[in-house]
Amino acid sequence: MERDDALALLRRYVESPSHIIHSLATAAIMKKIAEHLGEDADTWEIIGLLHDIDYDLVRGDMDRHGIEGRCILIESGVREEIADIVMRHNHTLFGDYEQPVEIALQAADSASGLIIACALVKGGAISEVTPRTVRKKFREKSFAAGCERHRIRMIEPLMDLETFFLLAIEGLTGIRDDIGLT
Repeated sequence: MERDDALALLRRYVESPSHIIHSLATAAIMKKIAEHLGEDADTWEIIGLLHDIDYDLVRGDMDRHGIEGRCILIESGVREEIADIVMRHNHTLFGDYEQPVEIALQAADSASGLIIACALVKGGAISEVTPRTVRKKFREKSFAAGCERHRIRMIEPLMDLETFFLLAIEGLTGIRDDIGLT
C-alpha cells in the first residue's frame, strides 16, 4: 500500500481533523524512527497513518479499538502483518511489545501530542522546539496531561530519549504544513 492510498483509506473512516493530524504526526515520527533503525520506513509510516483508523467507529471504546481497525484493514486488502500491528497497538488490551515496530508505535502514538503541544506553546513553530524543550515538558506531568509518558519510555531499549525526541521533531518538521504548524 502506498502512502496516498493509506491516507485515502484513513480519510474514509476518520472524520475528526484532530485524529487526522494525530495520525499524520504519528506516521511522520514512525518513518523517522524506521530510517534511524534501518527498517522499512514506508511500511512504518503506513502503520502510523492507519493505527487509529477505527477510532471514530468505536467512539473511544478501548475494548474494540484496534480490533475493529484490523477488520477494516483486512477487508481493505492491507497486509495481515500491518493489520495485526494496528490491532495490537491498543495497549489496554495488549502489551509485552517486543518487535521494534510495535515499540516505536507506542512511543510515537504518545509523543505526537506532546511535541505538537510543545510547538503550540511556541506559537505553532515546530522549528523552535528542541529535544531540550520536549525533555523539560516531558517532566512536567501537568503539561499535555493526556500524554502517556510510560509509553514514550518504551523506546529506550531501541534508543535514548534525546535521540527519539530529535527524530520526532524532525518528522513533524517535515509535515508541518499538513498539521498546521510553522
